[in-house]
Amino acid sequence: MLKFVQKIIGEEQDRRLKKYRKMIDQINDKEPDIEKLTDEELQQKTVDFKQQIEDGTTVDDLTIEAFAVVREASRRVLGLRHFDVQLMGGLTLLESDIAEMATGEGKTLVASLPSYLKALEGRGVHVITVNDYLASRDRELIGQVHEFLGLTVGLNINGISPGEKVRAYKADITYGVGSEFGFDYLRDNMVTKTTDRVRRRPYHYAIIDEIDSVLIDEAKTPLIIAGKRSVRPNLYHVCAKLSGSFKEDVDYIYDRESRSVNFTEAGITKVERAFGIDNLYDLEHQTLYHYVIQALRARVMFHLDVEYIVEEGEIKLVDMYTGRVMEGRTLSDGLHQAIEAKEGLTITEENKAQATITVQNFFRLYPSLAGMTGTAKTEKQEFQQLYGMTAIEIPTNHPRIREDREDKIYYTIHQKLQALSEEVELRHATGQPVLIGTTSIIQSETVAQYLDTKGIPYEILNAKSVDQEVNLISLAGQKGQVTIATNMAGRGTDIMLGEGVHELGGLYVLGTEKHESRRIDNQLRGRSGRQGDPGTTEFFVSIEDDMMKRFAREELEKWQESLTADETGLIHEREAAEFIEKVQRMCEDAHYAQREYTLKLDDVINEQRDVIYKLRNSILESDQPLAFVTEMIQTSVKAQVDKLCPDYMLPEEWDLDTLFIRLNHMLPHEDLQPPADMEDKSDIDALVEESLERYIMFIEQYQEDARLQSDTKQMLLLVLDRRWLQHLDDMSRLKEGIGLRMYQQEDPLRIYLREGFEVFEKTFHNIQYDAAMQTARPMRKRAEAALDEGKSRRRK
Repeated sequence: MLKFVQKIIGEEQDRRLKKYRKMIDQINDKEPDIEKLTDEELQQKTVDFKQQIEDGTTVDDLTIEAFAVVREASRRVLGLRHFDVQLMGGLTLLESDIAEMATGEGKTLVASLPSYLKALEGRGVHVITVNDYLASRDRELIGQVHEFLGLTVGLNINGISPGEKVRAYKADITYGVGSEFGFDYLRDNMVTKTTDRVRRRPYHYAIIDEIDSVLIDEAKTPLIIAGKRSVRPNLYHVCAKLSGSFKEDVDYIYDRESRSVNFTEAGITKVERAFGIDNLYDLEHQTLYHYVIQALRARVMFHLDVEYIVEEGEIKLVDMYTGRVMEGRTLSDGLHQAIEAKEGLTITEENKAQATITVQNFFRLYPSLAGMTGTAKTEKQEFQQLYGMTAIEIPTNHPRIREDREDKIYYTIHQKLQALSEEVELRHATGQPVLIGTTSIIQSETVAQYLDTKGIPYEILNAKSVDQEVNLISLAGQKGQVTIATNMAGRGTDIMLGEGVHELGGLYVLGTEKHESRRIDNQLRGRSGRQGDPGTTEFFVSIEDDMMKRFAREELEKWQESLTADETGLIHEREAAEFIEKVQRMCEDAHYAQREYTLKLDDVINEQRDVIYKLRNSILESDQPLAFVTEMIQTSVKAQVDKLCPDYMLPEEWDLDTLFIRLNHMLPHEDLQPPADMEDKSDIDALVEESLERYIMFIEQYQEDARLQSDTKQMLLLVLDRRWLQHLDDMSRLKEGIGLRMYQQEDPLRIYLREGFEVFEKTFHNIQYDAAMQTARPMRKRAEAALDEGKSRRRK
């Protein structure tokens, strides 16, 4: 089956490249004519293209000429002429697929082609990068080409004003960071006036640079806009102290593959004794359980200088893939505060989710999505399944001559680092530049200590020195340079080889540990050997590395006793390399399962979010919000009758007192009483129906009252937002609890789907009920005023 699938993929790849080569020949044929145009004539092409699209021509019909125009504009403005393989990449993006291009092949220039063509439709194009620096750089560089051709170009990054964001979204092409576009979507669905929205037209087309980083690496963590709520600092500190006494496999179980912790019976008993309670899982102790489990997670799953650093008394999160500090990002649901308590810091206010969406579901909002990366091979299936995108491998402009050596596998971490430092010493002695890739801050500092013992000078780049990132990475190819960096540091910045480095063998890249994804390893290798440059890459690993401990601890303990190593600790058996490869695939499978699970959970809330956001936007854009209220009143009133007068109970068992108290609150225009000669429920239904009709007619008298309409709109938005926030909190608690149900032989996803629907039904009923009750107040005043006016007229 696998061979059959690979055959199909291979045939598709060959078919597409053959088609693109024919199109490139046509683009090249046009080049002599385009070169003869004056600047004004070249710029006039944009006006002509737009007119043709208005007249019914499609962008596909304009592809050949438009690509030739962009290529010529780039040559004149930047002095950069697109290679044929870059045109090929642009054609792939135009078909909403992924152009897989090696490092150094000029992906930034590739995006200029389809972004120009799709922008001609006048519906906006978003070009998305992984950080603010790259977004700003690409806007300044490629933006010159587009502006020369008469298009407007915007920049959407963190920290700019709402006015600047509005202008950025209005532009023909907008550069920015993926998370910022996502947060804008959430914020736009929280505004109380349509004029406060920063994005004012539908999503159209997006190109994602480093698409694997954006849609794979960042996809495990949802985008969350949080508000602040007060916390109990003492309880956080008490729970942090208590968590220090918990023992693995006695008080809790830590699943390293899924990165989840759960209490054992002994652990639950320990908590109950510590707080003097009988049952930790009682509803009244739900908050306490939340504090204790977060303290345990902070203790077991989060480590200083790995997942976070402490800077000026603050916890700052570190992106595990890029090694960068995630400025302004905090963990939600009290986990951030639990880490603060663990480190003995001042406890900040807790984040409470006000709006949230997964990265995957946000990007699915775009009808057309394309991307570029140097490494999509290992996630081809995921891209195809989730986004319907095919990854097309684009040939390199020059043949790759880089040498990728087999891994050197050592018995212990110390032996590995000792051998690594000796290898760096040899390379450095010749002047060959060395880039050492690490997976964490601790690891980079440990490597630095080993180099210190050899007296080797180096530059270190991790989350503590990120301000120097671009400069340090760009210098990494200079003669004699040794750079220690996280595997992804400086992504998007070319490492140019210095004078005389070609003769020394180019850049030597040394990986200190296998990443939990082969793709990240390949990205590290890709820092060397760009555009046909020489280079060598090699990984020094040990069977004590974290990945082996986390994903294959038991298997490793049994197997490592049979291994033999030489005096340096180097293992020569082929089985060692096969074992490491197997563990890495296990990691990839586990991460894929986690992303898939996160997405499936969010798909449940995504449907609910769609319902709420559509209703909210309809109310926001309506000039007759009272119409929404009348429908909610009718639904809510009937729901109260069904709830308090259920068919399965006898009439004498009905709670008529409560029913009519509520009805008179919801229908304030008259004093309703239970029917004196009631025989069955139909008598109540008839009474309520007649009263509802009169009330709706009464409300409709005020349809032209602008003040009432405005007040009603604000009231509805307030009710909707308050109940939605509570709903997000309820769904978060539900998600937290379903993991425990796995031990009852139940499918947690099915539970979440079923109970999540019940929670949403309740939320929607509450929205309708609150709206009915809130509307009753101003209507009661109007009814009383109308009654007084009637009495006054009768007296006269």
